Amino acid sequence: MKKIKPLLFYIFIISFSCANGCIAQSISNYKVAYGSFMQQEKTCIVLRSFENNKVLSYLVVNPNDLSTSIHEAKGIVMTSSNLVELRKTYANTPYIKALADAETNSKNLQDAGVTHSIPHERGINLTIDLCPSHKNLDRIVFTDLINEFKKIEIPVPMAISISGRWIEQHDADLEWLKGLIRKGDLTVDWINHTYSHPTNNALPLDKNFMLEHSVNISDEILKNEVEMLTHGITPSVFFRFPGLVSDRSIFLKVTAFGIIPVGSDAWLAKGQQPHDGSFVLIHGNGNEPLGVIRFIQLLKSENINIKDKKWELYDLRGSLIQQ
Repeated sequence: MKKIKPLLFYIFIISFSCANGCIAQSISNYKVAYGSFMQQEKTCIVLRSFENNKVLSYLVVNPNDLSTSIHEAKGIVMTSSNLVELRKTYANTPYIKALADAETNSKNLQDAGVTHSIPHERGINLTIDLCPSHKNLDRIVFTDLINEFKKIEIPVPMAISISGRWIEQHDADLEWLKGLIRKGDLTVDWINHTYSHPTNNALPLDKNFMLEHSVNISDEILKNEVEMLTHGITPSVFFRFPGLVSDRSIFLKVTAFGIIPVGSDAWLAKGQQPHDGSFVLIHGNGNEPLGVIRFIQLLKSENINIKDKKWELYDLRGSLIQQ
């Protein structure tokens, strides 16, 4: 595989204040920075370094359970490295295996990356995309899910692919989602869906979305991570291409940031049928009501199985760990 030289430095300065009294975040000097350290007998792989309110901090991933977290650098002895060396050192961990698995499906124009998991029980991996939109969040998706699973599986696991432009335009909807998480109704893996979600309806697929020549990949990835952190969201280790469109060259440029592209084998609005282990895709941003309708129909069709605990929603990280 061709080695991609990762970007090692990037700067953003973004401040955020909110009316409900939350602590303002000021993210600066945000950059790719690879390394590792041990904390409480757990391995932590550093993906980014930044200053949060002038406090040096790291975005890290646990390579064994794929969880991400923020750590202040004070008291941490980090061994600096690069992604190539980290992939060799931790080759047998679920995180590195998932990166490698995604890259084996990197040539498709659409649906590259990880698109399904090995089903150990009947069920699906639910992914909800929040692309830029002037429409309100389709809250019915979340409330129906909670109502269906509240006696069976709470919190309800899902992955939400979120774009920076959506965040900027939907403060109230985002706070509502975060409120469901705080109440313990949902657990969410927040997938990086790029900052601007570039798209041009006049272009063919092979020149569209992130394949458009003017797209700055670093901007789209890192600026979105900053936007997420600024609004109290910890980026997961996952990434979703806008339109699910990519080629191998741009795919490897993305994985060089240490993130795992997630595709879909069941985009409901396009009529693709889900199977056990499918990565189901619906849009919750108001732009694709057909997908929402079909997902609610799917829930109703599995109602008895859900109650009998014979059909479930998988946790995305857990699914990949079991691959």
